[in-house]
Amino acid sequence: MKFIVSSSYLLKQLQVLGGVINNSNTLPILDNFLFELDNNKLTVSASDLETTMSAVLDVDSSSQGSVAVPARLLLDILKTFPEQPLTFVVEDNNTVEISSNHGKYALAYADAAEFPKAVELTDPSSTVIVGDILATAISKTIFATGNDDLRPVMSGVFFQFSPDHLTFVATDAHKLVKYQRHDITASQVAEFIMPKKPLNLLKGILAGSESDVTIEYNESNAKFTFDNVELICRLIDGKYPNYEAVIPKENPNKLTIDRTQFLSSVRRVSIFSNKTTHQIRLKIAGAELNISAEDIDYSNKAEERLNCDYQGDDMQIGFNSRFLLEMLSNLASDDVSLEMSLPNRAGILTPVDGLDEGEYITMLVMPVMLNN
Repeated sequence: MKFIVSSSYLLKQLQVLGGVINNSNTLPILDNFLFELDNNKLTVSASDLETTMSAVLDVDSSSQGSVAVPARLLLDILKTFPEQPLTFVVEDNNTVEISSNHGKYALAYADAAEFPKAVELTDPSSTVIVGDILATAISKTIFATGNDDLRPVMSGVFFQFSPDHLTFVATDAHKLVKYQRHDITASQVAEFIMPKKPLNLLKGILAGSESDVTIEYNESNAKFTFDNVELICRLIDGKYPNYEAVIPKENPNKLTIDRTQFLSSVRRVSIFSNKTTHQIRLKIAGAELNISAEDIDYSNKAEERLNCDYQGDDMQIGFNSRFLLEMLSNLASDDVSLEMSLPNRAGILTPVDGLDEGEYITMLVMPVMLNN
């Protein structure tokens, strides 16, 4: 088994796949890349049992074979090469020999047969979405997922597909984000919960990509195919909470404000908030928003006044500043609107502008009790 490949091209592809490999694996074989050569097509795969990702590379070769190569060692050596052709030869003495312009390097390989086989999806449903739109949907929602091992369904992003629109939802019970696209549809209704790790990988690869991504899914697995890459992952098992029920429908009090100004103000004032509750207070009256925080233990306090557009009754409401900051940072609009009903009901944050046609974002943040 022998092939020739460009060093920088190989490194670029392997760095993408390397994201799948865990730092500590239960099975030693998972520390390897699987190389499968079929003449001038080299398929490289990486897996952590839950997620398997593979890419097809163009190489110069006329042989066939498969071998598992140590991932960390290979990546480390490839990073040091300037752009040049590298020749890989599988020798009889259980090593893969790499020849460059200036030297030879031998890596011990493992048996390819030990590498776990990727799951085949039986009878999947599918939908197609542009890479950059999928990356946007992931980045707008993934920050709101939970980390609670006792509620695994909340640790992923809920995908809801229908012939009318696609919906992506994430929540950790304190904040919730619902991202919708009405300009993209699926052939039939489907719902599944995607784990965080494969989503982060997809987000990194697909940002700015114009390629179509085909998403295939069944009860237990989902498969994403685009360009020369294929990613298959196991879905989170369980039923997602009824998120529509927690979004308050009647919100008569509506605040509209410059997002950047609001964000900077909350960021400054929150420095003075209590270090455990991170509580800040919004006091709205007329066209003025007063943001304040106080840490009674240390006698630290801060307050700022901002001009805003407000329709509704004067009110005071408390929020955890960390959640508010995460949400405001994740929006790209110039102005945002915060709709509220009562100080003990969730506030709804939405961008006023900056969205594509058919794109909708709703963010929900739970209030905290104010100690007057």
